[in-house]
Parts: sequence; structure tokens; C-alpha cells
Amino acid sequence: MRPWLALFSIVLMATSQAEERPNLLFIFLDDYGWKDTSFMGSDFYETPNIDALAEGGMIFTNAYSASANCAPARACLLSGQYTPRHEVYNVGTGPRGNAKHRRLNHIRGVETLDPEITTWAEALQSAGYRTATMGKWHLSDDPIPYGFDVNVGGTHSGSPPKGYYAPHPIAPGLGEVPDDEYLTKTISLRAVDFIEENAENPWLLYLSLFAVHTPLDANKEYKAKYEAKEPGKLHNDVAMATMIESVDQGVGRIVKSLKESGIRDKTIIVFFSDNGGYGPATDMAPLKGYKGTYYEGGIRVPFFVNWPGVVKGGQVNDTPIIGVDLYPTFCDMLGTDLPNQELDGISLVPMLKGAKAEPRSIYWHFPAYLQSYGTHHFEQRDPLFRSRPCSVVRRGDWKLMQFFESGDLELYNLAEDIGELEDLSESNPEKVEELKRDLENWREAIGAPVPDEGNPAFDAEVEAEAIKKAFASAAKKRGKKR
Repeated sequence: MRPWLALFSIVLMATSQAEERPNLLFIFLDDYGWKDTSFMGSDFYETPNIDALAEGGMIFTNAYSASANCAPARACLLSGQYTPRHEVYNVGTGPRGNAKHRRLNHIRGVETLDPEITTWAEALQSAGYRTATMGKWHLSDDPIPYGFDVNVGGTHSGSPPKGYYAPHPIAPGLGEVPDDEYLTKTISLRAVDFIEENAENPWLLYLSLFAVHTPLDANKEYKAKYEAKEPGKLHNDVAMATMIESVDQGVGRIVKSLKESGIRDKTIIVFFSDNGGYGPATDMAPLKGYKGTYYEGGIRVPFFVNWPGVVKGGQVNDTPIIGVDLYPTFCDMLGTDLPNQELDGISLVPMLKGAKAEPRSIYWHFPAYLQSYGTHHFEQRDPLFRSRPCSVVRRGDWKLMQFFESGDLELYNLAEDIGELEDLSESNPEKVEELKRDLENWREAIGAPVPDEGNPAFDAEVEAEAIKKAFASAAKKRGKKR
């Protein structure tokens, strides 16, 4: 073959491969609860654009975040590793809650994701993908070293640095923004710009919106609509509803851009959340718990995959999956090699193509404390903390929770009791022992630290009195609501 012809063939092949490689739009919402979309059952929030995507793909009803709060969930997601490997256990490393109420010294962990860990963004960037993160980052001061070519809004902050309305002087990449433009809209417009600029090349867009994280800053554009709307039995918070509609409208704007750019059919869209909903403003019923708890409402989240030409629409999958699964899934979807590092999840691609998953255990480890919001005490183990140090395992229909302060164990059959109302630990000692052994073996294998050092500041009498007052206050509030 003549040299020029060979070169032409190589270029043509590379061009053809680029054309065949799908894009990935990963919509990752903040504090977005299991029931916070219409397709999952909200009776007040409106999400027609998200619903359409979900109905056009596969919905997973037993999808879990790998942590019950923001930073560790994101570290698990980006690294593909459970918390003991990357050691991001909480938001910050300092103690949370009243020292006199904490029986153990918590495991401090770290607050920055180790840059030596290869993220899936780096894996895709190395494979020739143009990569962008837009919105919340929360794992370091700057996301660029973690595999992103473009950063819009990402800092170490867990909330919008200056709220949802302009100006946004601390957030990079936003530029001049009209004073009346809502942050969620601004980020969606930047997403459209990125898509249009890269329509001819394969790309990854990590759309990690701040919404619906606090502050609960109502979008003025939709406020009157929800103030006039009849409250639902499940949901009724006006500010939250406007924030959710802002997300949905932004998703609709982005999908429209994909269609107009002629690349909708070659773009995979994945939808996920970092943890359960914000308890004071939303409700995950029939799930118990909310953001920060390790009951189902704190860790089970909405999740679907819309993959044109591969995943047939209208499918529902009840297989338990977890956030660490997305790393190998993304690489599998896009034909990218996995890095030479420990990964704790599995690729979901076989399931998306119709295969049944092999039974396995999924795990959570939280060796720290997360203080209560002061409401919804009945959805926590006690009224002072959303979570105390614990480990959790789910295998099949069974879920075991182990609490390190007391050694207490709670066992639930989620197929029969999705609301975790009946602790079956006393009536099923064999299942408790089986899952406890599973959990202990996993902790040993992964090197999970268990707090065992007593906190000298702990005061049992002060704790007991605080619990008594909290329950009395909650009962009084519920009485007034009746």
C-alpha cells in the first residue's frame, strides 16, 4: 500500500472510531431523594423531562449511594472505592455533634480525595474524551487535576458559595451572570455550550448540580406556581419544588441541545444522586430515614440509564446496585480500559443488556458521627445523631446494621419491610450471624478502621437528658401539627 494511502486509511479509521464512540452525560444531583421525581412517585414535584428519560431507559429501584452524605458519596463515586480505601468518611474531619453525646472518638479520615487515585474522568480523558465537570465538586479545591478539561463552578464548597443567585465570584467558569438568573439554569446553559462546542468529538459531561442542596433558595420563576398548587400528601415544600423544577428544566434544555446537535442517539444519559433527601423539606416514604442516616431513606436513591440503541425503554430492574459500580460501568460503556487500582464495584452493562446479576453483598462503613437536624427523630436511631459509627451490609433481601458504640445489631427483610419498621435480629439469629460474619470479613479484607477508643468528654447523664428533651420537643411539635 502506498504510504499516503495507508495514512489516509489510519485517519479514516480513527475518524470512524471517534464517530462510533458514545458520549456520556452523567447527571449527578445533590440531596435528591428516592421519591423526589414524578417517575418515582412524588405527588407535588414536577419532573416531565427527567421522567421521559427514565421511561426511555432502565430504572433501578434498589440503587444506593455508597454513603449517606455528600463528600464520602462523591469520593466513592469518583474513585470506584468504598470509604475505607479513600478514607473520606464525612464532610470535613473534625468531630460532629456535642462532645458529651459521643461515646467514641471518631476516625478522622481525610477531606481531600487522594490525587494518586485514578478517577473514571482520568480514565476517559486518557482515552481521548473531552471531559467537563459542572456544578458541585466538594473533594478538593480544584477538580482539574482529577481528569477534567473544563471546570464550571467546582470548588471544595459543598453548597453554592454565594447562594443560587448571582453574583458567584468564588465559583470558577461562571463569568458574568444576570442577577435574576438561577444558578441551576446558568450551569445548564454552560452545559449546552460545552455540548455544542464538542459535538464532533466524544465527550464526558459530569453534570454535578448543586441543587437541591441547601440553602433552600426558591427559584422566583416557579414560586407562584407551587404556592398556588394543592400540596401533596407526600411532598409540599414550595422552595424544594421550585429547585427541582429548575433541575428538570435544565435537563430538558440539555436534551434539546443534544437533539439539535444531532448527537442524542450517540449519548448515554445516566441519572443518580449522592444520598437521600433533605429531611426537613422532603420525604422518602415509605422509606425510613433521610440524608445522613443509614436507613433506606438516607442511602437509597433514584437511578436510571438511558442508552439509545442498547437499553430498551420501559424497563425496571430491582437488583441492588451501589455507587462504586458506576466506575467500571462507565469504562465498560465507553470501551475504556480500567486502571491498575482497586475497584470495589461491578459493571452494570451486562444487566443493562438483559443479563441477570450474580448475588453479592454491598457495604457501607461510617466510623464517625453526624449530628441531627433536630427534626424527624422517629426516622433516626436516636434524636441526637442522624448516624453514629456503624457498618452496614445488604445481601439479597436482607440488611444488617452494626453500631459500634453499643455493639447493637439490627436486621431487616427489605422485601417484606421496606420501611424498616420491624427489627428481626432476635427472631433470626442465624441470619444475623451470617451477615455479621460477612461484614466483619469485608472490613478485615478492606482494612476498615473501627473506632474503639472512648471519648473522655462523653457524659452519659448529659446524653440521657438531651435524648429525653429531644423526644419531648418532637412529641410537642407533632401534637401541634395534629
